[in-house]
Amino acid sequence: MPDNLTDTIEELVKANRILVHEGVLDAFGHVSVRHPSDPGRYLMSRSRSPQLVEPGDILEYTLDSAPVKPPTARLYSERVIHGCIYQARSDVMAVCHHHAPAVMPFCVAGKPIVPVFHFGATMGASHTVFWDQHDEFGNTNLLVVKPEEGQSLARALGQHSVILMKRHGATVAGHGLRDVVARSIYLCQNAEYQLRAHMLGSPIPLHPGEIKPAGEANLNPPVVGRAWEYWSMRLEAAGAWPPTRSAKAARSKRTEPARAKTPARAKTRPRTSSKAKRRR
Repeated sequence: MPDNLTDTIEELVKANRILVHEGVLDAFGHVSVRHPSDPGRYLMSRSRSPQLVEPGDILEYTLDSAPVKPPTARLYSERVIHGCIYQARSDVMAVCHHHAPAVMPFCVAGKPIVPVFHFGATMGASHTVFWDQHDEFGNTNLLVVKPEEGQSLARALGQHSVILMKRHGATVAGHGLRDVVARSIYLCQNAEYQLRAHMLGSPIPLHPGEIKPAGEANLNPPVVGRAWEYWSMRLEAAGAWPPTRSAKAARSKRTEPARAKTPARAKTRPRTSSKAKRRR
């Protein structure tokens, strides 16, 4: 993870956009990272669709999820998910909350996701754990907005890396931004493979002894770096990176209609007088 604030913000912006492009986030959901020099703070965008997040949208929050500076824009209502997990887990450096279509069937059915291929081992356990907001808080609008709700979710997560929220979505914790991006993407891929395998029969998950070494191997920095480079290339090829003003200006310039060229005047012969014609 970058050790200076500017690079961390840029990587957080890219993480938002990669997660959208890879089908984890859409108009909703959010990703955060712990502050690189102050573990008592974290960074997250203002309330905005992740595909549109830019460096100027990133704000600093205390672990109580209060903005460090008075906000001039609307904030994510579910930011306590992030703050409460950072409070409970000093080892967590990044958090992603999403409602990816791949995992929602499991959240709705209350069926655990189990690692069924080697990258699925990055979830770090033999199955996902669950949290049901209704069990403790009764009828709500399903948004996790109160500190006590965030704390309850963090307790249910425990030392796991992934938790499914019944009828809501998933929350993923990681040791860095690239780590949490990789876990989130591989969780969705694993869920898709598991669901498809059910069409053929009973899925055969990884053996318990395979999960830890396979997970560690696939979260090794060089391996995650290779995947990050691939996801970044896909993002650039789609025209969604970089989100700089200069890049926007260049894109708009490319899309401006070409100015029509003024047609050159046709050369005309000098007119001759009727007398000259008669002399010919």
